[in-house]
Amino acid sequence: MSFADPRTRCDRTTAWQRLRAHYEAAGRGFDLRAAFEQDAGRFERFSQQAPHVFADLSKNLIDAATEGLLLELARDCGLEAYRDAMFAGAPINGTEQRAVMHWLLRKPALAQSNQRLTATDSVVSGLRDVHATLDAMLRLAERVRADEAITDVVNIGIGGSDLGPAMVVKALDDLRHPGKRLHFVSNVDGMELGSLLRQLRPESTQFLIASKTFTTLETMTNAHAARDWFLERGGSQEGLTRHFVALTTNLEAAAEFGITATLGFWDWVGGRYSLWSAIGLPIAIAIGPQGFRDLLAGAHAMDEHFRTAPLETNLPVRLALLDLWYRNFHGFTSRSMAPYSHGLRRLPAYLQQLEMESNGKGVDARGEAVPYATAPVIWGEPGTNGQHAFFQMIHQGPDIVPVEFIALRGGGRDLPGQHPRLVANALAQARALMMGRPHEDCGHRRFSGNRPSSFLLLERLDPASLGALIALYEHRVFASGALWGINSFDQWGVELGKTIARDLEPRLATGDVAGLDASTAGLLRRLA
Repeated sequence: MSFADPRTRCDRTTAWQRLRAHYEAAGRGFDLRAAFEQDAGRFERFSQQAPHVFADLSKNLIDAATEGLLLELARDCGLEAYRDAMFAGAPINGTEQRAVMHWLLRKPALAQSNQRLTATDSVVSGLRDVHATLDAMLRLAERVRADEAITDVVNIGIGGSDLGPAMVVKALDDLRHPGKRLHFVSNVDGMELGSLLRQLRPESTQFLIASKTFTTLETMTNAHAARDWFLERGGSQEGLTRHFVALTTNLEAAAEFGITATLGFWDWVGGRYSLWSAIGLPIAIAIGPQGFRDLLAGAHAMDEHFRTAPLETNLPVRLALLDLWYRNFHGFTSRSMAPYSHGLRRLPAYLQQLEMESNGKGVDARGEAVPYATAPVIWGEPGTNGQHAFFQMIHQGPDIVPVEFIALRGGGRDLPGQHPRLVANALAQARALMMGRPHEDCGHRRFSGNRPSSFLLLERLDPASLGALIALYEHRVFASGALWGINSFDQWGVELGKTIARDLEPRLATGDVAGLDASTAGLLRRLA
């Protein structure tokens, strides 16, 4: 199926030039404090409710004129047509000639949906396959949950096969099966897996090997080490079929490894978008089949919002336009994530991959170099931890770093009396960034203020709200990439270092430095 990309690159639109002129005339000197004084309705104008997520964008360096020009840019770039192409199953991943349909993993089965599926036959067929696989995965999850002999579940994967499931399981720990401990191993450093294995027993451990191709170096190194440990401590070849499950499309390689229980997925699911697929098995084991379906339902609600809401009230689009405004006009190089929730402590790491692996590109979808910056650096820590680490720089450093606060209206099950103190800190930090203390005589105590932030609020941290939040970020990344004219769904930058590593590993044993640069050769000699 051929695909004619409907986009116009952002810098080739009239709106881009108008935004440049607007930034020089008004955007560069914008003052948030004055904006609130002059507009009593600013909070209402720049905040909105989306499925499960309330967003206050009023503390950002924009006004109605700025947002109007940004929306004009989105239309000029063809964002809506590109979005519709994704939901129609078009192969928008041009370098790999693949559709991008992680959203299909969240769509209800045809019999459950009140909507007609207006898409290609391949999408309809894909939806049937999705639900057949989902049902099989949830049956397997229920079997593991019901097996009282299994106390520990170890997921071995890396990248999208680790970050998403690990983040979600930690976030929803209040709902975790009380008889199961979930562990995630990703690093090829033997210390990670080895220190975990010392705590486990083969007869009570379930291993999940998550690798789409069943060839990922780090994952397969750890998988073979786990298998050797299992067999050396009394496990049998037959026991492998019970204690090892493969989440892969390479059934032949899994069978050769000794695994017969497998769950697959499709080439239109990118790794960093795969937690909704069979890669989500550890999530389903942790929170149960209904919890997993609720996670999918929350994401689907956000999918529908992104697919149907007008750009003016389309939250992923509004966030993406802010990202472009800050990156390409204000020149801000990073965004700090500040989730005021212990459950969301792995969200910054998850978003690092989602955003920087997707949009960290220097060429557009046609392979031409882009003359502007793309993905910002994403970094952060949960809650008050960040206040005692990097907030000094955010408040008083010379670089402006937009901050994204995430808070919950309701706390978790443990020590709920502490939740108001946590939320008060989030509100205080957002206000302090904006108001500052610019007139303080002592320079050491002076805060310039006028530092932007967004504030996302969830009613509670449950599967549906978490699903919606993750889907919000996925679609934001899509919209940003669409505006920049890049392909957000390949990751060739991951490959070069891995290729070189395959050449260097045998050299560590032989000491061969032929053809290497002086630095690599010198280090290899010291390590060999």
